[in-house]
Amino acid sequence: MSPRSLRVALLQERDHGNREANLDAIEAGLREAAAAGAQLVLLQELHNGAYFCQHESVDEFDRAEPIPGPSCARIGALAQELRLVVVASLFERRAAGLYHNTAVVFDRSRDICGKYRKMHIPDDPAFYEKFYFTPGDLGFEPVQTSVGRLGVLVCWDQWYPEAARLMALAGADLLLYPTAIGWDPQDADDEKARQREAWITVQRGHAVANGLPLLACNRYGFEPAPDAGRGLQFWGSSFVAGPQGEFLAQAGSHARELLLADVDLARSEAVRRIWPFLRDRRIDAYGDLLRRYRD
Repeated sequence: MSPRSLRVALLQERDHGNREANLDAIEAGLREAAAAGAQLVLLQELHNGAYFCQHESVDEFDRAEPIPGPSCARIGALAQELRLVVVASLFERRAAGLYHNTAVVFDRSRDICGKYRKMHIPDDPAFYEKFYFTPGDLGFEPVQTSVGRLGVLVCWDQWYPEAARLMALAGADLLLYPTAIGWDPQDADDEKARQREAWITVQRGHAVANGLPLLACNRYGFEPAPDAGRGLQFWGSSFVAGPQGEFLAQAGSHARELLLADVDLARSEAVRRIWPFLRDRRIDAYGDLLRRYRD
């Protein structure tokens, strides 16, 4: 490995039925990652349970917990014991009636190093997140850690180049996306392929446009809808891309996987020297990007 090589691990998991079982699976994954020499571990979005946003029910708010809270205590203790930087993803209870979808970063310590509240909140069939999550109010600020500045974003943020760009402009060394995305089981196979490839392609584009490595960790497995819905088949396919969008590692679609990759952080400098996209931005001409639509 080069002097600036960073071994990363992405834990692609399924829902194991309850919070404690999922945290047990995370503990096993973190121990495996540490044994494999990983320094940074990315977990999937809302890893403590099923993806409950398939329906709208006030009872689901019982899943939320404060930050810091019991899950932070357990994951933080493991980060400290195993000397890992860990990016977790929790349903945050900020106050009564005020909830967020929040990524939490631990830097080889039980103490919280930083957090990011999901900014872009979907409201699509089977992804009814606006019912549950208040949009984030912490902005797009990288988290400084012992392995670099982490540009942590969450799932639906993946579709917005502005989010990745703002993290890059704030000095992020890597882009990281804990994710929960899947298919309607009744979609045709060609539609499923288009959706999965679009998800991969747009993120590889963020890596290229910003000259940064990118980590995307998704869950896998079928999760039935709590109501009469058709359920979701989460497509896994977690991956690590380099600063030219090249695949450094890619997981399959249907199984648990601890995906490992060695990321050369020095390559971002080399790539940005030959592709100086930040230099050539016409910031004087982008004012209309602050408008909803140019009409």
